[in-house]
Amino acid sequence: MKTIHVHGAPSEYILQKGALDLLESKLIERNHKKVLVVRGVKSWEAAKAYWPTMEQIEYDEYIYGGECSFEEIEKVSKLVLSQEYEAIIGVGGGKVLDLVKATGNETHKPIILIPTLASNCAPWTPLSVLYDDAGSFIRYDIYPVSASLVLIEPEILVMAPVDLFVAGIGDTLAKWYEADIQLRAIANKTVPMMIAHYTAEQCKVILVQSAVEAVRAVRNGEVNEEFIKVVETIIMYSGMVGGFGDHFGRVTGAHAIHNGLTMLEETHHALHGSKVAYGILVQLVLENRWNEIQRLVPFYQQLGLPLSLSELGIDGITDEMVNEVAEKATIPEESIHLMSIGEITSTRVRDAILALEKYYKELKI
Repeated sequence: MKTIHVHGAPSEYILQKGALDLLESKLIERNHKKVLVVRGVKSWEAAKAYWPTMEQIEYDEYIYGGECSFEEIEKVSKLVLSQEYEAIIGVGGGKVLDLVKATGNETHKPIILIPTLASNCAPWTPLSVLYDDAGSFIRYDIYPVSASLVLIEPEILVMAPVDLFVAGIGDTLAKWYEADIQLRAIANKTVPMMIAHYTAEQCKVILVQSAVEAVRAVRNGEVNEEFIKVVETIIMYSGMVGGFGDHFGRVTGAHAIHNGLTMLEETHHALHGSKVAYGILVQLVLENRWNEIQRLVPFYQQLGLPLSLSELGIDGITDEMVNEVAEKATIPEESIHLMSIGEITSTRVRDAILALEKYYKELKI
């Protein structure tokens, strides 16, 4: 059995109203007096009303270029080292936070993460998803050091676009299906595996119970208990699956399908979590678990998660498109091969995608 490397949690995690008011004192506790704030444009619009006045901390801002790419990591790393910043603060969604984590690893500087979206487990996990400058997936990198601090202001998150929140729910739902297919086959699980399997199951249980009410909270712009529960499931429970399960708790089929979809320019507008949610269904077809797909259909429809390529916004689906997705999803290094259901070829994936399209058309009749 492979050895598991546990990455349990950030050193400190705080979710509360007024959380950003703690930023200066938390930086002082860590003896960080000069820091770089890496942010996006939209994310700063969401956060700036909550940004504290800091009297003892010197900070500069860097607006990232839109992707967590090698070029962007190199650019920010050079800036951090040349200006001798003592820590890096990331303010934004998953790509901003991934960029900061990658830069922290490159420069050996501590990082503070302030998410403005509840769309994935990026605030929790010492992992970055790397893309090229055109937005195509390259690989995942895992780092030996987690964030020094995660600060979460729920009032920022509840004002985020509802489609991003729904996509986060889709991405988190995949934690169960992608971890379970690996962990359920292991009879004598280690304690970290048991933690990963339990937290993965909670991702599904809590989302199915609470996601609809949580989405209603976002539509109304009002924080409620269901919203907080879903936010912490997306960030914390989701992060714990891979943090404790390591390679047994990370991506398998659904994310490989996502990565295949990034080859189609027609999907670049679609959100990560939406493509992953679609990937869950393709994974379940590969497992021949049509009953589970049937159980998920009402949940997907309530939230507006995609059940087909057309619902991802792809018009005029061609055999060439489907083949391109299937071939990318099944390259030798892809995570889809961690599924213990025999050899997975591009032909099997193509057939699964087409079977799902047929099923969707029959649903619409």
